[in-house]
Amino acid sequence: MTDIQLNMDGEPGWEPFDAPALVGASLRFVSGDRTGNRFRMRYFRNASGELVARVWFGPETEGPPGHAHGGSIAAVLDEVLGLAAWAAGYPIVVGNLNIHFRHLLPLQTVVQVDSEVVAAAGRKISVRGRIVLGDRIFAEADCLCITLPEEQRRQLG
Repeated sequence: MTDIQLNMDGEPGWEPFDAPALVGASLRFVSGDRTGNRFRMRYFRNASGELVARVWFGPETEGPPGHAHGGSIAAVLDEVLGLAAWAAGYPIVVGNLNIHFRHLLPLQTVVQVDSEVVAAAGRKISVRGRIVLGDRIFAEADCLCITLPEEQRRQLG
C-alpha cells in the first residue's frame, strides 16, 4: 500500500461515506478519478455525523510552483461543502462560495476537509468548511446553498 493510500484512510470511529450513491455521477469533476494525477478523494462521516473528506492534490492541480492552484482548492471546497448539505438531507446547488486562502498547499499532500452545516432557513442552507493538515489551515470557506425546487428534485430522482 502506498503512503497516499495510507493517508487517505479515515480515523477510528469514522464511517466510509458513498458520495456517488447519494448524488450520482455528478461527482465526476473533482472526485471521479480515484487513481489519476489530479485529485484523489475519500469521504467519511465522523463520530458527530459530519462529512469529512481526505483529499490528495496531485501534480495536475499545480498553480504556484510546487503548490495547488487556488481554483483546484475552490473546486474541492465546492464539492465537499455542497455534498455536506446533501448528506444532511438538503438537495441543493451552491449559490455562493466564499474562500479565504491561508497558506499555500504543497502538491502531493493528503489533507482533510472538514464540513459543518451551520444553519437552515427556508431554502437557504449555510455550510462551513476548511482544508487542514494537523494544525495548519490552508483554506476556509463559507457556502450558501439553495435547496432545489420540488420539480427539479423529481427530475434528479
